[in-house]
Amino acid sequence: MLQQTQMATVIPYFDRFLRRFPTLTELAQADEQEVLRLWEGLGYYRRARALSQSARLLQEAGHETVPDDPDLVGSLPGFGRYTVNAVLSQAYDRRLPILEANSERVLCRLYGIQQNPRDSAVRAQLWKLAESLLPKKSAGDFNQALMELGALVCTPAQPNCSACPLRVHCQAKAQSRQHEIPLRAKSTATVAVDEVAIVVQKRGGVLLVQRSDEGRWAGMWEFPHHPLEERESHEAAAGRLLAALGLECDQLSPLALIQHSVTRFRISMTCLQARYRRGVVQTPGYQNFAWVYADELPNYPLSAAQRRLARCLTQSGRVPMRSPKTNG
Repeated sequence: MLQQTQMATVIPYFDRFLRRFPTLTELAQADEQEVLRLWEGLGYYRRARALSQSARLLQEAGHETVPDDPDLVGSLPGFGRYTVNAVLSQAYDRRLPILEANSERVLCRLYGIQQNPRDSAVRAQLWKLAESLLPKKSAGDFNQALMELGALVCTPAQPNCSACPLRVHCQAKAQSRQHEIPLRAKSTATVAVDEVAIVVQKRGGVLLVQRSDEGRWAGMWEFPHHPLEERESHEAAAGRLLAALGLECDQLSPLALIQHSVTRFRISMTCLQARYRRGVVQTPGYQNFAWVYADELPNYPLSAAQRRLARCLTQSGRVPMRSPKTNG
């Protein structure tokens, strides 16, 4: 959960996740959709799917806990060098180094490394330095301390050098270059994307579609949506989307405008509501669909933007509280 997500955001998710899945066995036996639902809001959902897959693989191999075996753990989905080393050094005191955003910033400043830590040669150098600093015992505590130092003291914009226990050894501090080291990569220009989403209502239920098991938001559910073509109106884009779904609808009306960001994309999603008239749902690019009522919406894993749309529907009372009829 801490990959690409800050600690303050993770804590309530972590607590809720462990209450539901206190052991590897329970996680391995859980349906992936439930795992995704509990992960909802953390983003980068491939991490949740990899965790679910890894638990099943370990259970199939006869393990009840994550084993003290770097090669085996490193072969699991989603376990790269940092994750393997962080888990095993803290769980089993394995003498393995870690390198992530906070620790790499500490090392760059400590050793006066001016280059971009994302460059492969610099990154290899930082891994060697992290390994050279490891104590013979309590490697997990040391790794955690290094990350905490970067997160709380050696921060990106306003490092608190007076509180740093390494200040007398820090080359960046000696050179008064704390704000220049490490070199920051040039920011990527943002791209504006205009989308349309359609809430198709049929006998009170609304249409949800499930994404494929590949790509962004893999396995998640959503209201059908797609980007506008150049100079295309929202109504025309909605008509194109409905045609792809094999549906004819009436009463196309505005519902909400939801703005959100995905990596460098800034997305404006215009949400329209339509009433089903006829047609059989086609799912090009999707693997499943369901007609869902308000009392079922919380059970489907949705992305953050799609969950906002679902809340808009339920709070407005536009979707009845009834049991759904799926795939009909």
